[in-house]
Amino acid sequence: MLYRSLLRPLLFRLSPETAHELALHTLSISPGLVKLLLAPRTMRKPFGEIRRFGLSFSNPVGLAAGFDKDGIALESLAALGFGFIEAGTVTHEPQAGNQRPRLFRLPQDKALINRAGFNNKGAARFAQQVSTHRPECVLGVSIGKSKTTPIENAVEDYLRSFEIIYPVADYIAVNISSPNTPGLRDLQKAAPLEDLLLALQRRNLELSEQTLRGRLTPLLVKLAPDLDRAELDQVVDVITRTNVAGLIATNTTNQRDGLLASKEEIIACGEGGLSGIPLRQRSTNMIAILYNLTSGTIPIVGVGGVFTAEDAWEKICAGASLIQLYTGFIYQGPRIAQEINEGLEQIVAREGFGTLDEAVGSRARELAH
Repeated sequence: MLYRSLLRPLLFRLSPETAHELALHTLSISPGLVKLLLAPRTMRKPFGEIRRFGLSFSNPVGLAAGFDKDGIALESLAALGFGFIEAGTVTHEPQAGNQRPRLFRLPQDKALINRAGFNNKGAARFAQQVSTHRPECVLGVSIGKSKTTPIENAVEDYLRSFEIIYPVADYIAVNISSPNTPGLRDLQKAAPLEDLLLALQRRNLELSEQTLRGRLTPLLVKLAPDLDRAELDQVVDVITRTNVAGLIATNTTNQRDGLLASKEEIIACGEGGLSGIPLRQRSTNMIAILYNLTSGTIPIVGVGGVFTAEDAWEKICAGASLIQLYTGFIYQGPRIAQEINEGLEQIVAREGFGTLDEAVGSRARELAH
């Protein structure tokens, strides 16, 4: 493929963040050209209508938060065949993020390490941008805590972002699991998590009544892969009682075990969240645990190390009803959504399932360990 043989080697000569900015800028200024050159050749709904938390998806493969934080290239990204895009993470206040360099490649591991720190232009700028440039797919928006906001004021900060992006989001993802904002992961503890989710759901109801939507905007929670079983039990208890529509499993990990990269390379990258193939098994395991804990009643978006249709299939069998990717997009290129969807069609037929839904959670007990 042209991307892997020619474009990726050229992009990988640039620093990771420079390459990212170049790719994002190119996509942002040429949605028409992207549709002409790169739009999938196959049908847009390979599995029929996929219904998740009240929304209809053309296919189960989505782009994870972090690639397009400010929503500037959504139309082009949708044209690549993604069934949904999660933009952001956005914060109430614009913020520059952590000091550069803050994005690193580990090519031997097909992995990334990032400590970006929610760099974005703020919720208001995001909403303004997206209101006139909506993608032709489901749009999720990830919200996080502003770095300057003390953790004790996190609820008010999330509420401000929620209110601003509410009109443009099909679903809203609550990011409480990034390792790059100090103290953020403390919000995964039962008491602060319940306070946050109850406040967001109350505002969700108020806004739905004011806007006559007639339904709550689906609220999803994104979790860290580093939670232990006891912590997951508490999280599931809270999200069940607060009527959360879905879970996203998982964010990046702080762990560095089992990497092929040298110790010197890993140390040179410094702190940050690890994504890509080294995260694959950890996230799949967590998906299976969450599916079993919830008895399959809460949709799970599976993310972490998805590069191929087989990777996506394993997460579906573990309990994911939708799939997201990011690092796989960087390494595999712009046709990855199309390739995975085509591959999943073949796998569903090969394994004897009538529909994709029949496969969700079919190996959850086996894969939870």
